[in-house]
Amino acid sequence: MAEEVLIPPSGKITSHLTASLLAVAFLTSFGSSMLYGYNLAVVNSPAVYIKDFYNKTVVGRNGTGLSEDTLTLMYSLTVSVFAVGGLLGSLIVGMLVTRYGRKGTVVNTTVLVFIAGLLMGFSRICGSPEMIIIGRFITGIHSGISLSVVPMYLGEIAPKNLRGFLGLVPSIFIGTGVFVAQILGLHELLGKEEHWPLFLSVIAVPTFIQLMLLPWFPESPRYLLIEKHNIHATIRALKWYRAKCNIQAEIEEMQEEQRSLLSVETLSVWKLMLDDTVRWQVLSVVVINIGMQLSGIDAIWFYTNSIFENAGIPAPEIQYTTAGTGIIEIIAGLIGCFTIEKLGRRPLMIGGFTVMGICSTGITLALILQAHLSFMRYVSVCCVVGIIAGFCIGPAGVPFLVTAELFKQSHRPAAYIIGGSLNWLSNFTVGFVFPFLQMSAGAYCYLVFATICASVAVYVYIVIPETKNKTFMEISQMFSKKEAVLETQSLIHVDQLKLRKLNGYGGLEHASVEFDSSLSVP
Repeated sequence: MAEEVLIPPSGKITSHLTASLLAVAFLTSFGSSMLYGYNLAVVNSPAVYIKDFYNKTVVGRNGTGLSEDTLTLMYSLTVSVFAVGGLLGSLIVGMLVTRYGRKGTVVNTTVLVFIAGLLMGFSRICGSPEMIIIGRFITGIHSGISLSVVPMYLGEIAPKNLRGFLGLVPSIFIGTGVFVAQILGLHELLGKEEHWPLFLSVIAVPTFIQLMLLPWFPESPRYLLIEKHNIHATIRALKWYRAKCNIQAEIEEMQEEQRSLLSVETLSVWKLMLDDTVRWQVLSVVVINIGMQLSGIDAIWFYTNSIFENAGIPAPEIQYTTAGTGIIEIIAGLIGCFTIEKLGRRPLMIGGFTVMGICSTGITLALILQAHLSFMRYVSVCCVVGIIAGFCIGPAGVPFLVTAELFKQSHRPAAYIIGGSLNWLSNFTVGFVFPFLQMSAGAYCYLVFATICASVAVYVYIVIPETKNKTFMEISQMFSKKEAVLETQSLIHVDQLKLRKLNGYGGLEHASVEFDSSLSVP
């Protein structure tokens, strides 16, 4: 599929989507991102069978079963150890992408999925709950790596006018993974007691397909040029992804970034956190990644069945109601993917978090009133759907995309480590604490999520600029102007400085500062 190059009145080059770009986006997302969504939801349907297996195994070993609290604790560990693995994966992703490249990391880490699949698939035959927990931990490591490296890879191979579209493809597959887990978890398919080990281990299938096909595609051109200094491989990769277009302008933009980084090595996490020139970028990554998980979406995905049970949905209908929410996830993800380049990153994040906050409040009200009004059980279902839709339309994928866009090549791996580790720590917190929070606070536990969603929406509105259709260097300069303004304001009295407002992000008109004529320059 050849790519056309359009030159609009502004003189900027606009690239069309090619078959190669689309194929890489689908392969990396299908074999990596989709597994994250699948593993989030896969423990939901067979929860009763897994708990029963744990109890029977302990009875066989010790002669006595587990208490209800101990069983709840053990199952919560099974759910949340996935996030512990994810945290470890996010901490090592910087080292992996620097050593093996973006595509190389995706390919080499597929071995983790096969190991985890074998452990969980043979856990019942071996009578070992430990194999399930270790398998969940290893799949978490893979997902922790994938959640960072896939958006990084796609963001670097995409032309700037398609970076948002390709950057949200993984979020569509995350929703697809959740939906696949919900469908396969139906009693008519793999939802029976005898099938749950297969249900947990089927993750190896999409990863095998990815392993067979992805090695044929090139590495990230930005990685090849800026980090490996291989101009010939960069040109070959760009020709592969851009077809017959003129790639000179893109190479020049990469070389400009490369020149700006000649005296800068790839930063460590500690150096990035101490770097005052990127403090707003780092703070933004912290806020949106923590907010993404503490929004309550993981509580919804991990415990959808128990939420519907508490809402009063009849037991035979719960699994179908849960599966129905998966369709909403995919539709919302598609809407976000196809509108991000038109609407921008900020509206999707602000709108998504706002909808989630409103619906979390709605669940609280519905659960309180359902004893008096029977139809409130359906209102709570609608609110669950609203939370999922709000999440998938923006907060599911935009934070990973924005993390790539806010930093230069030298800062990007460390930024993903920070964002990813906080993301997974928050994921673990919600997965482990939510059952106990639900027991102690009841319906009011969702108000915590509503408050967090509202706070993140306000932060994005005030602080984060729109990065749509901007190069990585242009985005970096936008934040540099913000830092310059803040430093100037701290040094010069406000009465001596006349700022001309350009936008709501602290920039100055024409990037200049106009001083009073009474000021003398030494």
